[in-house]
Amino acid sequence: MSLIGNLRRPMGKARHAGFTLIEVMVVVAIIGILAAIAYPSYTEYVQRGNRTEGQALLSDAAARQERYYSQNNTYVTAADDIGKLGMNLSNNRSATGKYVFSVGKVDGDGGYTLTATQQFSDTKCGNLTLTANGVKGATASGASASDCWR
Repeated sequence: MSLIGNLRRPMGKARHAGFTLIEVMVVVAIIGILAAIAYPSYTEYVQRGNRTEGQALLSDAAARQERYYSQNNTYVTAADDIGKLGMNLSNNRSATGKYVFSVGKVDGDGGYTLTATQQFSDTKCGNLTLTANGVKGATASGASASDCWR
């Protein structure tokens, strides 16, 4: 049946299937534009997810600090004493290794400062901090705590 159909087609009128170079270039240009818009948004989404891990690490450490304070009437403020908080950290790193946890003493008020030092390229917020008074911060220049602690 297809042979008869081919015989009925006039000579010189062969059909060509495929795409022209212009059509392919238009598709490539559209994909490039979409990628240029989507990639920065995706990168910010991933970094925001990573920041959530740092925030959870600091919030957990703050709760453990308060529990330790209620039992011992003092906060853990030395790096060598972090184990007393009972956190399950390997080399003071978060579960996925994206943050390194440290603790420091606040002069004057007897409190503490918890710091999550980022191990990925978060230029928007940098390192996250949390004090005994509940003050949340970020160390990158121009970073606002409200943007980094959503």
